[in-house]
Amino acid sequence: MADPVLEKMDDFFTARLDGYDHQMLVNVEGCAEGYAAVAALLPADAKTLLDLGCGTGLELDKIFEVNPSVAVTGIDMTPAMLVQLRKKHPDKALTLIEGDYFAVPFGEECFDAAVSVESLHHFTHAAKLGLYRRVYAALKSGGVYIECDYMVETQAEEDLYFAELARLKAAQGLDAAAFYHYDTPCTVENQLRLLKEAGFAVQLHSRRGGTTTVVAKKVK
Repeated sequence: MADPVLEKMDDFFTARLDGYDHQMLVNVEGCAEGYAAVAALLPADAKTLLDLGCGTGLELDKIFEVNPSVAVTGIDMTPAMLVQLRKKHPDKALTLIEGDYFAVPFGEECFDAAVSVESLHHFTHAAKLGLYRRVYAALKSGGVYIECDYMVETQAEEDLYFAELARLKAAQGLDAAAFYHYDTPCTVENQLRLLKEAGFAVQLHSRRGGTTTVVAKKVK
């Protein structure tokens, strides 16, 4: 079997925009339940929300059902997805930022909650730890970060994904540091450890297939 040709992250999602919502809701095990769980786990009185990798807003579809007035700052690097999100929710308090959430400033102690759904399973431990520390700083005291993402069971699985991505980038002459779409899920254990290292009190909420939901609270 031929190697997959790696695509830049924004190009990958732009090319699959028309079928994206159906793919996530129908074909990814546990994902539909994950979107609903994220909405249910958010504090009912949250007024401000940071959404990392908001995409077409599948998690926001559920969140707005339970908290229609929450003001959302959504960050995504795919412009076409942000257009789709705006069309779906033209009446909501949306601040949408086209950009890389590893680089976009979040501010400090300005959000009641933050979420990321099916977005972070493409990045290294170091990148995630830096991001989680910035999310922690951006949350108000007692704020919560909820992550629903693809995670694996064993270190061997995780290592295999990262090794294969490195091999494909080298074989295709690609920049090792650039964002290309390829799944590199971490283990549940590593994901919880990184969040704890960033300062959060962490609880594993649920897991169906690889889709895993974690609740992290800022305790200071």
